[in-house]
Amino acid sequence: MNKLAITTAAALTALAAVCAFGDWVYEGQWGTYGTGEGQFRHALGILADTNTYVYVADTNNHRVQYFREKGFPLGEWGEYGNGDGQFIQPRDLAEGRRGDIYVVDGANHRVQYFSGTGSFRGKWGTTGTGDGQFYEPYGIAVAADGNVYVCDTENHRIQYFNSTGSFLGKWGSKGGGSGEFEDPRGIAVAPNGNIYVADSFNYRIQYFTPTGSYLGAWGKRGKGEGEFNFPWSLAIWTTGDVYVSDLYNLRIQYFTSTGSYLGKIGGSGQFNSPIGVSFGVTGERIYVSDAGNSRIQYYRCTNPAVAPASLGRVKALFR
Repeated sequence: MNKLAITTAAALTALAAVCAFGDWVYEGQWGTYGTGEGQFRHALGILADTNTYVYVADTNNHRVQYFREKGFPLGEWGEYGNGDGQFIQPRDLAEGRRGDIYVVDGANHRVQYFSGTGSFRGKWGTTGTGDGQFYEPYGIAVAADGNVYVCDTENHRIQYFNSTGSFLGKWGSKGGGSGEFEDPRGIAVAPNGNIYVADSFNYRIQYFTPTGSYLGAWGKRGKGEGEFNFPWSLAIWTTGDVYVSDLYNLRIQYFTSTGSYLGKIGGSGQFNSPIGVSFGVTGERIYVSDAGNSRIQYYRCTNPAVAPASLGRVKALFR
């Protein structure tokens, strides 16, 4: 096959992956402000798991709630405290290989993990700067091999562990250079194993190999396409596209795996402090914790029979 044919085939394959669904359209929501079932007080992290349950870190209620995929309440666990299964400001969640739910227990400076219905399984972490210690952690992600990655936010680094919390490695320090961080909040693992980090106060996304070797970055402070005003959480679609909650720009932006801009969801009037973002198990639905509105919103991809592609979109895929 000649070079042109190869390039054309690659373009069609890439476009099919990106355009397989189309635009994200609003589908529904649930939640109000409060302490009752299905209510939230500053919900941060959100996780749509492989059982089609949706878990929410109900941060200032110091609990985790979980729901059916369209918001029917199923249960909750947690209360204020530092005992096993208690929380002080749970901030993010991730699903392990065996269905365990990992929770960043932020103001307790630790990670706890549970069964899918909240039975306590284990924990690790104390306050500090040493290996396996945390200071105000936020984001968490689990790789295909079961390793757990944590944004150790106020220590300005990433640490990673095996599935039961044994320390494996770390990278990062405070700063604005490549591989340095300023309060990293969000983290996600791509299908190819690369690690993406929302480097929040540097207003950019950085990405790395699974052991922390620097691969690239994009973003700067601003309101334009590909610019951020405090990126917080990340979710990665099955194609490798990267979705970023752009907190103070009141939107979700999405990009190719190397940072070329593809589109956005939301804007002023639709979100008030969008923070957590997660895909449903099929990838056809995306959930957003709209923290300032004390609710969860979800969107579905349209599925056009023919997906037109602009020249700009083709170019974006090959930058």
